[in-house]
Amino acid sequence: MDAARRPSRGTHVTSAPGTTVGAPDRAPLVPEGPPLAPARLARHARHLNLPGIGVSGQRRLAAARVLVVGAGGLGSPALLYLAAAGVGTLGIVDDDVVDESNLQRQVLHRTADVGRRKVDSAREAVLAADPEVTVEVHPVRLTAANALDIVSRYDLVLDGSDNFATRYVVSDATSIAGVPHVWGALERFRGQVSVFWSSPPQGHAPVTYRDVFPEAPAPGTVPTCAEGGVLGALCATIGSVMVTEAVKLVTGAGRSLLGRLAIYDAADVTWRELRVVADPTRPPVTHVAEPEVEACAVPSPARVSADAAISVLQLRDLLDSAAPPYVLDVREEFERDIVTIPGSVLVPAGQLLGPRGADALADLPTDRLVAVYCKAGSRSQRVVDAAHAAGRDNVVQVAGGVLAWVDDVDPTLSRY
Repeated sequence: MDAARRPSRGTHVTSAPGTTVGAPDRAPLVPEGPPLAPARLARHARHLNLPGIGVSGQRRLAAARVLVVGAGGLGSPALLYLAAAGVGTLGIVDDDVVDESNLQRQVLHRTADVGRRKVDSAREAVLAADPEVTVEVHPVRLTAANALDIVSRYDLVLDGSDNFATRYVVSDATSIAGVPHVWGALERFRGQVSVFWSSPPQGHAPVTYRDVFPEAPAPGTVPTCAEGGVLGALCATIGSVMVTEAVKLVTGAGRSLLGRLAIYDAADVTWRELRVVADPTRPPVTHVAEPEVEACAVPSPARVSADAAISVLQLRDLLDSAAPPYVLDVREEFERDIVTIPGSVLVPAGQLLGPRGADALADLPTDRLVAVYCKAGSRSQRVVDAAHAAGRDNVVQVAGGVLAWVDDVDPTLSRY
């Protein structure tokens, strides 16, 4: 999942007034490329009659270099539609491998791709859609160390990443490079999309992701993937809007989302819009910063202190000892139906961290070790932190969660 979040209170967003639909608001981003061969003109014939695109716009798309950060839920439709639109060069940044749980929404990847690098699976899917697209893969996580070098090679960046640290890295790198930045995010039934640009065309004020979200969220304030979930088809809705914005920026067609934040609610099938303006108090971006925030997946090992965690191998041995621990599963019930550590008791993290969390924590045993696990470690870490804050020093995390149990203790069990 790619968790969305509401704009921070006090940031520079307001309700956007209605304007003339489709009026161009800037020059094309990319110069025209060489004339297109008849076969390419035939392939993209439905674009050639569109006002603002035409043959000239199609030549610009063919000459464009577009980077997509994340080959997951948003990156999947974005890459396929960018290729179908005739974008000449696509860059793909992703350091992950395909997991079976991705297939519900990440339509680039197939069952046969489980375990493969996402950039490799994505490259194959793009070339199957159009063999003439040049695909450049970057099988790395975008960080403060490499972001500016990678981003600077492209005309435009689409950020479909699934964690806040990467979003701030993308924002800072595109700000310094002066590259426009199309951003999208998802949570449950809601999606958000906007365009940011630190050096926009004349008539536009510079706006960045940091103008909407000045600071990263505190750990535990945004649901993890398994806690929140995401409607698979929502990826297509937001991903296609991101591609629409990319095509308009490259060709100069239509009015972009620059300075506007569009919010979609799939449960109600409604769109609303907020106006985004630059924060005059925000310091200029002079370097790429990498905030220390929780990602949507596995937490950094540095967050797990030695005296507050045990390994799955230690847990296995303790379960066979004369004084076995109380094993607490803080996932959701549907996750437990997929795989579980034998003998564990289910109490979802939401109950332990919610309004009545203190009562739920008080019900845990005090006469033996309480070993807490989730899928990979994020939720269990928050529960352990809450238990320690409440004075419970007999509560520890099972490092790596149930996925580590499958990997190191019982590989016959299912992964998700």
